[in-house]
Amino acid sequence: MKSSNGPKQQIFSHLAEIAAALAHPHRIEILELIAQGERSVEDLAGRIGLSLSNASRHLQVLRRARLTAPRREGKNMFYSLVSETEVVTLLASLGRLGERNIAEIDQVMQVYFRARDALEPVSRLVLLERLREGSVTLLDVRPPEEFAQGHLPGALNVTLDHLDAMLDSLAARSPIVAYCRGPYCVLSFEAVARLRARGIEAMRLDEGYPEWKAAGFPVKI
Repeated sequence: MKSSNGPKQQIFSHLAEIAAALAHPHRIEILELIAQGERSVEDLAGRIGLSLSNASRHLQVLRRARLTAPRREGKNMFYSLVSETEVVTLLASLGRLGERNIAEIDQVMQVYFRARDALEPVSRLVLLERLREGSVTLLDVRPPEEFAQGHLPGALNVTLDHLDAMLDSLAARSPIVAYCRGPYCVLSFEAVARLRARGIEAMRLDEGYPEWKAAGFPVKI
């Protein structure tokens, strides 16, 4: 006899709540930003271009799905990820599934990402080995406040706004590997393009800081 409310159905119901929480592009972007470190509602709203009320509503959905957790500091609310490693891994799996099965995503990847950088990105294992050898310079091109919350060991924080002023000194440090928020973050693509235009050997890390941390690789906080 089948039960309409057995243990499997209860589990599926809770999993469906998580899936529903991910069913909005703004909420996925919020999770990407929070994966860099704890964020205030005001900061998230400003970065995504939302009103405070809309940002708060999205955060409440993510909170009910147990994906984010709040912390109050005075009048301000800050949010961080719950089960950070699992959430980052879930987003990465979602991205891979979309790239494989959804033609529109693959087209964006071809037109924007792969057309701008046809070279194979550097994997985490290869980068770790090169860092141990001291044979590469690592650039974190995220905003300084994200860098301050955590970054790869030995990374230099150089945003795109300051990259041109650093080109001469970076040329003496090549080869260079740049990384940012994740696999769809355009900052590292732009940084590598600028460096190569100046004849500097540069490549991207295949993912970003959250994926590196979630995989258990060393970070500096």
